[in-house]
Amino acid sequence: MQKVGIGVVGAGFVADLHAESFKRVAGHDAQIVAVAAPPTRRDAFAQRHGITKVYDDLEQLLTDDDVHVIDICTPPSLHVEMVTKVIEAGKHVICEKPLTGFFDVPDDGAESVDRRQMYEAVMAEMDRLREVLAGTSLVFGYAENYVYAPSVQKSREVLEKSGSRITMMIGEESHNGSHAEYSRHWKDSGGGALIRQGCHPLSAMLYLKQVEARVAGRTVAVDSVLADTTAITPTLSDEQRRFLHARPVDVEDMANVILTFDDGTRGVVTATDTIVGGVRNSLQVFTTDSVHLCQISQSDSLRLYHADAASLDDVYVTEKIDNKGGWQYVLLDELMARGYIGEMQDFIDCVVHGGTPQSDFELAYTSMQAIYAAYESAATDRRVRL
Repeated sequence: MQKVGIGVVGAGFVADLHAESFKRVAGHDAQIVAVAAPPTRRDAFAQRHGITKVYDDLEQLLTDDDVHVIDICTPPSLHVEMVTKVIEAGKHVICEKPLTGFFDVPDDGAESVDRRQMYEAVMAEMDRLREVLAGTSLVFGYAENYVYAPSVQKSREVLEKSGSRITMMIGEESHNGSHAEYSRHWKDSGGGALIRQGCHPLSAMLYLKQVEARVAGRTVAVDSVLADTTAITPTLSDEQRRFLHARPVDVEDMANVILTFDDGTRGVVTATDTIVGGVRNSLQVFTTDSVHLCQISQSDSLRLYHADAASLDDVYVTEKIDNKGGWQYVLLDELMARGYIGEMQDFIDCVVHGGTPQSDFELAYTSMQAIYAAYESAATDRRVRL
């Protein structure tokens, strides 16, 4: 069994998800051997996961010969620069979503920045990174967990075996908003609910359309994007939004996007921070001869009714649940159900055996292109052609 040494950059929420997922990669001795992050989070993270080497920054991690793969779990404004440094250092790289964004926002907020300018800047950065990656055989894994959700992977298998033609897809990721301060500001997050949450179902749609096209021996691309974004929570009173965590400053907390593919078919994406009751993750795939209802969460594999919410304080139900009383949709094996284990398995398989991950740079590229075209569409109230 080949040992694969992993170095993690960052020690926040998603780093914990990745760390637990690496422990369940099969067929390889994949171990986190080092972490680089500010000491305030780093030391506790290292203790939780049994990591002996701790560093202050990426540069120190790059010089560690025991590290073969670097997993980037930092804010998206740091991603492209870090990916470039990792590739130049000769190491494989995994990068959390979204791959990048537009962050050059003035103090008065993103409203004064032209969305076409944002689109062009983001795609220019993506083109530069594509050139960096084109000159290497190193693995780049885009950590889009939706692609690896078991239900989406089963949808892929059905499409491959049946050759069905997709006519429409509908996807959603919604919840009651993020507690994180960075999520409120465009300069930190590159946008709001669309880029933070909508990127998941959007990327899964792009992935499945590529599967369909490959089976048919043709190509497919997004032809145009039509979108609407808004901020709902600022219009609410403190009382009305007491169960909502979203406090957007210059970002959206609701987005609706229609993707038109060059074969005339459609994809519809919804993302919002205004839904209570837990995270809603779903993808519906409609073909000429089938329907695939990919219910990632809320899943009904276990529906639990409990009258005394206080007695469940130490019981994890699912993300974004503030009240554990009454009926609950308990997400069993969340790491597997949401695709985190599947993505790490694919990435490490490719590191050991060669090959390109199912969620790769090209998926990241087309996702970023569609997201920023959507922001332009919403700002100009018109369809944007890619």
